[in-house]
Amino acid sequence: MIVIVSNNTTEERISAIIGVIESAGLQVHVSRGADRTVIGIVGKAEPKLAEHLRQMKDVESVVKITKSYKLASRDFHPEDTIIDIRGVKIGGDNLVIMGGPCAVETPEQIDETARLVKAAGGQVLRGGAFKPRTGPYSFQGVGVEGLVMMAEAGKKHDLLTITEVMTPEYVDICAEYADILQVGTRNMQNFDLLRKLGECGKPVLLKRGFSATYDEWLNAAEYILAGGNPNVMLCERGVRTFETYTRNTLDLTAIPVMKQLSHLPVISDPSHGTGRRELVEPMSKASVAAGADGLIIEMHTDPDNSMTGDGVQSLFPDQFAALLRDFEQMAPLFGKTFNTVKQPAEHFLTWKK
Repeated sequence: MIVIVSNNTTEERISAIIGVIESAGLQVHVSRGADRTVIGIVGKAEPKLAEHLRQMKDVESVVKITKSYKLASRDFHPEDTIIDIRGVKIGGDNLVIMGGPCAVETPEQIDETARLVKAAGGQVLRGGAFKPRTGPYSFQGVGVEGLVMMAEAGKKHDLLTITEVMTPEYVDICAEYADILQVGTRNMQNFDLLRKLGECGKPVLLKRGFSATYDEWLNAAEYILAGGNPNVMLCERGVRTFETYTRNTLDLTAIPVMKQLSHLPVISDPSHGTGRRELVEPMSKASVAAGADGLIIEMHTDPDNSMTGDGVQSLFPDQFAALLRDFEQMAPLFGKTFNTVKQPAEHFLTWKK
């Protein structure tokens, strides 16, 4: 249930309305828009309370939200959420590019990658320190040491950083070093982890489970929002279908659907969504056309020797830079702004087919 009041309502009156709700043992979340303020009620409100609220001064309407996800719903927050991280705005008319390897390997590798991401015009450095792998004998990441490496590279090259967090126990240490915490597809419904992320306050990139419905995805986001953390981004990273040519099937439909159902920024992952380097460019562009607020793209300085074995879906640095230059031209066609950093060709490594 939500309570709608006009924006010229005084803080004293809003506090009075909140007091009535909290006296009924319910929690509230307040969203202030350009034209109205929405007070979201978390929990089951009795009909008597709804009627009481309708009769209160300054209350324009009381609306019942039938969706199981309340705070993630656009009904609660009609305007797009924009997450501002040290001046980098994610959401609205901004196009944000996150680039880097699947995993942090060495200080030299992540430093060189950061240099290239920055030179191409990216705003966020991605890299995993803890890697959830299908097989127990596969490379699992370098751990906390990788977090330190990536934090240093990000600071040196003036980039935000994003890394995956796998368990509630690792949230605090990951939050100490990274600007954005990523929830991988296998952990989308790790509810203990989601609750912990709700408490930590750091921005969260929530990847869709590889067989999750839209409702399940948004309810997972609700766990984080209900914990008090409003800084959530949704990431479409492909779902599992009967097709075996690609690693996953990137569900482009999810992007406009999420923009309709929710106010949260939507990020696309064409690297995991396809698993094939030659498909990353067209699916990145298609994602922008579909309304994505940003992209998270794998880029490696030496994909053939990637320690995770995911080099087949990683762009070479000059491919990454060329793609970002294309975004500068196409982003305005779809209501987005994106400006690359003009760098000479020698800033990027070359590659041969």
